[in-house]
Amino acid sequence: MTDPTTDFEHDGERLELLYRERFSEKELEFKRGMWKVFVDSYFQRFVGATDVVVDLGAGSCEFINAVRCGEKIAVDLNPDVERYAVDAKAIVTETRDMSAIPTGSVDVVFSSNFFEHLPNKAELVATLEECRRIIRPGGRLMVLMPNIRYLPGRYWDYFDHHLALTHHSLVEAVRMTGFEPTLVRAKTLPYTIKHTRMPHWIWLVRAYMRLKIAWPIIGKQMFVVSERVPD
Repeated sequence: MTDPTTDFEHDGERLELLYRERFSEKELEFKRGMWKVFVDSYFQRFVGATDVVVDLGAGSCEFINAVRCGEKIAVDLNPDVERYAVDAKAIVTETRDMSAIPTGSVDVVFSSNFFEHLPNKAELVATLEECRRIIRPGGRLMVLMPNIRYLPGRYWDYFDHHLALTHHSLVEAVRMTGFEPTLVRAKTLPYTIKHTRMPHWIWLVRAYMRLKIAWPIIGKQMFVVSERVPD
């Protein structure tokens, strides 16, 4: 039984219970196929064949399982990350303390739909500083997350959403922690596969990724790529 006084966002057991209820097996299967399309059609271009890649807040590991790189590491506080990681090393830990990963050993840190779950901006800064520690100079931080500027109301459909950012405030945060943005897209992917009338069809995902003209209309998630500034 969990201690009711424990901070929810630092309680791996509660997170495990929450996420097992959030998505059905059918939805998880669709997410795996969806992320394979996302990676193949767009995100893979930011990752080299020999890169060491960390998936920050990896969850059910759709990104890290799909991406092609030299070494894969999946980091999450939820112990379920260990059963979802296929060919990645799973590390169950707080993102503000990734001491299991050596300093300057990572080429790319990718984070999808994670920063909004952090309880406050101090926690975000601590996480970004830890990312800077593990990323080599010139390495990349890639952040995909909901853009609160385009999500009035719907952002709060999830119990564990706390930190609301726009692409402007995210850019300020990465700059103050030693990164320089090289790509800022205010709108990319749609918000969520939950609470939507959109059918779960992979061919529709492929069509969306090809039709970038639709991103500013349908997209509700921002994507920011930043380079680690040398010391």
